[in-house]
Amino acid sequence: MGAVLYPLSHSPAWGSWARIGAIVVAALAGLAQAASLALPGTGQPVWWLQCVSMVVLAGLLHRLRPTWRQGALLGFAFALAWLCGTFWWLFISLHTYGGLAAPLAVAAVVALAAFLAIYYALALGLFSLLAPANKALAAMLFAALWLLAELLRGTWFTGFPWGAGGYAHVQGPLSSLPRVVGVYGVGAISAGLAMALVQCRWRDLRHWRTWVVALVLLGAGGFAWVQRHCAVELCHTPAQAAKAPLKLALLQGNIPQDEKFEQGSGVPLALAWYAEQLRSETASLVVAPETAIPLLPQQLIPGYLEGLQARYTQGDQAALLGIPLGNAREGYTNSVLGWRPAAGAAPEPAYVYHKHHLVPFGEFIPPLFKWFTEMLNIPLGDFNRGTVGQPSFEWQGQRIAPNICYEDLFGEELAARFFDPAQAPTVLVNFSNIGWFGNTLAVDQHLQISRMRALELERPMVRATNTGATVIIDHRGVVTHALERFSRGVLRGEVHGRGLGVSGGAAITPFAWWASRWGLWPLWLLAGLGVAAGWLGRRRRTQAQA
Repeated sequence: MGAVLYPLSHSPAWGSWARIGAIVVAALAGLAQAASLALPGTGQPVWWLQCVSMVVLAGLLHRLRPTWRQGALLGFAFALAWLCGTFWWLFISLHTYGGLAAPLAVAAVVALAAFLAIYYALALGLFSLLAPANKALAAMLFAALWLLAELLRGTWFTGFPWGAGGYAHVQGPLSSLPRVVGVYGVGAISAGLAMALVQCRWRDLRHWRTWVVALVLLGAGGFAWVQRHCAVELCHTPAQAAKAPLKLALLQGNIPQDEKFEQGSGVPLALAWYAEQLRSETASLVVAPETAIPLLPQQLIPGYLEGLQARYTQGDQAALLGIPLGNAREGYTNSVLGWRPAAGAAPEPAYVYHKHHLVPFGEFIPPLFKWFTEMLNIPLGDFNRGTVGQPSFEWQGQRIAPNICYEDLFGEELAARFFDPAQAPTVLVNFSNIGWFGNTLAVDQHLQISRMRALELERPMVRATNTGATVIIDHRGVVTHALERFSRGVLRGEVHGRGLGVSGGAAITPFAWWASRWGLWPLWLLAGLGVAAGWLGRRRRTQAQA
């Protein structure tokens, strides 16, 4: 069932040069993983490249049989290259817009990647230490440890899950699984399949158990595919089908990031352009991006905000726009304001959504890091947090759930609004400004993140951004309308909400159901059980050999 494990340094087939070569191969595989999330030149995810990347990593562990230290080094090399290749564009925000010296900006990006790579180093070190001879248990252990590393990166120290491996699978054979297991579960399944594949030998194909396992996996994948396509139609209820699609106008101001908060250039331009569009658009819902209005209400010319609000509290149109709120005494929030016609004689108060998951160093300063933020020329502050699961904006029979920029990385937090299916959102709206990172793959990567949320929750995701990608994504994760990036304009289109008027489980996905109740704890539990199974398998083999 497998070879006896032995340290790499004791293997006659592998010397010091081979070890260096293995580290280089692991790093190249990490770069391939980064490219799979949004292939340069196309901006599209490449699911098979992510699978190849994991197969190479799993193959190194299986063939070389490293010690736990050497396994940790392979994991660190893989993750460092992967993460640097994924969010290298942070250099632009730190150096170009933040004014940090180039060497320090490079060091900061590498330091962040190195810190996050420790999770994967620990995972692969533990795999090298605990890997059992049983192939099924080894694959299970590898998937479980990979899942633990992804969960740690996504949750500890507020979490930074940007570029998780599962995002490469917004299309392809595993795209039916996010609705059940979420993006982290998809990444773990990819890892487990990679380890199972590299362990397979020709002689295994002659054994009936191999074919049984293969048929079970294919059957499970086929069932997930059928269930996804059937459930998607079940979510489109008669009540929803009777509703006309919601007509949208998504505003993209394309205000240069180095001018966006400048009183002499970007601020007047933003105030004038967004006011003009908000007054002239005729769509049912007009959406302006994150900090479209770059000033606090009390800093605006008297009557500016009141005039826009009056425009939408009468007639048959509504608007959502990004704006900072608050004051020095009570604190500030990154927020969305919503206006709609009053249902009765008295005017309705404005709808307000406050961002919950704040960006480290951008919207709050972690302890002991004030010295670093003082080196940056970026508008920073310690913002107040909104609550998880804030009410939706109800308009024309739809429940519209805002999220601001970075928040759509956290599917479990978006899922909190699905606890009661009868009140679950029918449309998700992301308000973003990726202008901090220039015309880079950050735009494409964030688009894939939004597409993954659409797959997990089976709700359309509408994106209104300052520079791109301003798009409409349907409930299948497919981009149906898109505006040219880094251009000033308006994207007009329609969106069909999902799940309206249903009070049963058919209106929400399995992921939305369990994540809204327990967050990511079911995945933590599965990862723990996988590690325990692998450890028990190794222990039994050790006892049998003794």
